[in-house]
Amino acid sequence: MPRDSHQNDHSPLAGLKVVDFSTLLPGPLASLMLVEAGADVLKVERPGQGDDMRAFEPRFGSEGAIFALLNRGKRSISLDLKNPTDAEKARVLAIEADILIEQFRPGVMARLGLSHEVLSRDNPRLIYCSITGYGQTGPKAQRAAHDLNYVAEAGMLSLVTGSDGAPTLPPIPIADIGGGSYPAFMNIMLALYARMTTGRGCHLDISMTDNVLPFQYWALAGGFVGQWADPNGGLITGGSPRYAIYRTKDGRFLAAAPLEDKFWRNLCEVLGIGEDADHARVAAAVEQLDSDALMARLEGKDVCCSLVATLEEALADEHVHARGLLNRGVTNDSGLIPALPLALAENFRHPTLNAPAPMLQCARAERQVAKAGENE
Repeated sequence: MPRDSHQNDHSPLAGLKVVDFSTLLPGPLASLMLVEAGADVLKVERPGQGDDMRAFEPRFGSEGAIFALLNRGKRSISLDLKNPTDAEKARVLAIEADILIEQFRPGVMARLGLSHEVLSRDNPRLIYCSITGYGQTGPKAQRAAHDLNYVAEAGMLSLVTGSDGAPTLPPIPIADIGGGSYPAFMNIMLALYARMTTGRGCHLDISMTDNVLPFQYWALAGGFVGQWADPNGGLITGGSPRYAIYRTKDGRFLAAAPLEDKFWRNLCEVLGIGEDADHARVAAAVEQLDSDALMARLEGKDVCCSLVATLEEALADEHVHARGLLNRGVTNDSGLIPALPLALAENFRHPTLNAPAPMLQCARAERQVAKAGENE
């Protein structure tokens, strides 16, 4: 986060320099976790336009709210990497850095003279993290794709379908975050640990498609022994009444996950049904009750059941506030919004609570000129 370099900072990554060439979601979220742990992250952006996320809706003042959330606390520099002078500036930044993050297609950084092979000659301690859809090697390495493509090709969309047999659209970018951002952060931490012993960095090949396969552990376990799952047939993909979503009388939904026998017995007792109940029997019992009445009955019963909340309801939950998940903020000229609640233990996070996302270099210069004009 922007701070005095002389500040007494006990964050675990304090003093580490990160150069981030990535845009959109996977790389920026990974480097956001690095900056929250104390690293100095410099975001390299295209002159004039910057990261595409800057233009995305909704707006937070003059900038995209998504960009603000993902780039809180970072610095920014505008460089045209196809320009030899700017490419040389980028090279200098990289050889002075501890960590480099990029998510171009394989070969792009090499054509720009910024490959791991080239940079590691001058900076053998550099940890060079490449995030791509399919990895640095293999027949799909150069294919253009997005999150939906990665989870489709990894088999995930085949596991749960609608009543018409069509796969359902995931509500979140599973591969970008779970297959890209988190594995990148995790492997960067491992590389930093290894560097303490070897004194050398390495090249990390992070493939988002590869990394969503473990999420399907249940289906894979069956498949590996010759029992490939049918759509909606697995224990956690619709095949059991113990892991399902049921509609209440007032049109809300109960997420029921009483997998273990003790939880299942408790739910069946509350609903007044036998333990041999199937989906239809559970659904019929739940549909007899309004959501408030149902949750009142379930309160304190140890049944692993929850009412499906809207995102607004989730953020208003007293538990979220008790945990302090929204205590940090992103600031700009228009005000303050909560920062992303990140998967970092509080004792490893930088103490600064509120920080801005970086302005694009050219925009900053224009504001400085305008301000100077106002003062004349």
